[in-house]
Amino acid sequence: MTSTLAPRVETAPAPESLPRLLSEVPRSWRDLVSHRRRAGVLPEVRREPRPDLIQAVERAGLRGKGGGAFSTAHKMEAVAAGAGRAVVVVNGAEGEPASGKDKLLLVRAPHLVLDGALAAAAAVGADQVVVAVDRHASEALDSVRRALGERLSYEPAPIPMRLVAVPTHYVSGEETALVRWLNGGEAKPTNTARPFERGVARRPTLLDNVETLAHVAQIVRWGPGWFRTVGTPNEPGSTLISLSGAVARPAVYEVPLGASLARVLEQSGGRLDQISAVLVGGYFGTWLTADNAAEARLSCEDLARFGSDLGCGVVIALPREACGVVESARVLSWLASSTAGQCGSCVHGLASIADTTGAVARGRAPRDAALQLMRWAEQIEGRGACRLPDGAARFLRSSLAAFQHEVDRHLRGAHCGQAPHVLPLPNPVRDSWR
Repeated sequence: MTSTLAPRVETAPAPESLPRLLSEVPRSWRDLVSHRRRAGVLPEVRREPRPDLIQAVERAGLRGKGGGAFSTAHKMEAVAAGAGRAVVVVNGAEGEPASGKDKLLLVRAPHLVLDGALAAAAAVGADQVVVAVDRHASEALDSVRRALGERLSYEPAPIPMRLVAVPTHYVSGEETALVRWLNGGEAKPTNTARPFERGVARRPTLLDNVETLAHVAQIVRWGPGWFRTVGTPNEPGSTLISLSGAVARPAVYEVPLGASLARVLEQSGGRLDQISAVLVGGYFGTWLTADNAAEARLSCEDLARFGSDLGCGVVIALPREACGVVESARVLSWLASSTAGQCGSCVHGLASIADTTGAVARGRAPRDAALQLMRWAEQIEGRGACRLPDGAARFLRSSLAAFQHEVDRHLRGAHCGQAPHVLPLPNPVRDSWR
């Protein structure tokens, strides 16, 4: 029974400009009463899927914000068409070390995320929602736990919602690894059926990241036409980026898709004449030279010109005094230490790549090391149970291209021992599979 303390719903106008998602993060709006007054009521969850909601998401043109940029509506359609009652999983693992957008939403706007999960559940006819959060993200776990408790007091959810803490590891958020963990196994990727076919409890499972579901909540509230008033015709809406490095104000920013990368850097206090390169898309992403960064726009369509895409929304500006060869070697070493340890392409291939790029960074590699690295990158692609080898190969290639002159200098014996480290890297957690 709904409590008599349930908040009174008032009509709230849609944001006329940016921010949209980030308009929900002020601390004064974290409670359910304030959120409900802004966000309105939830769509009805029924036993059968709701094509009207899926169609709204499709008309909005929303793409996933976890890295793949796949059509959210198409994922919903696949799950809704599956055999059996669906499950919705909120992927809040956020294993990218430089990413903070999903944690920000979980901590500062948990009700927006939960609304999006319930709207997605209504769309695909799900009968439960699972919110998965990194078990070491204590602030996010506490925030979601409080939000779920508040909903039980004020407006019990139409279907069960539960919070689970997942292992702290880079591949734990990969969709098959997360499903395997939720089914009682190890948080390691598999190459069996995809979650939309057989996921949690072998049922069709919609697995979306935190930001994606936050957008779903706003699309359901204010409509696809409103969503498309910013962005580009092919990539409408806004997106969150975790911006750091050689900028005066590192933070999570909300930008319209298609925004000028140079303009975003300038607005955060960065200067292209003081930047040697920009990493776009996180550690599965690519380096853009300063010249390319000056031309690039933050959309997958435009970034494709440079062999790049938005990925998980990480943007890191590398200052000129840092060494791109050293920074890239650090990332590749960390990726090699972050494998699930079950595929040869990772266990042996990434280890060899990490060892060799480390030798290049120290000025101790053979002169043909760059050619060897390119051969290894080709050999490991498409060989693993997940996309970790593919992402590492992509990152490696972009490093060799963007820092070609620096690589040549290191192959002649140079060593940038005094260069500052810029890219954030945690200590690998090796015993966190269970």
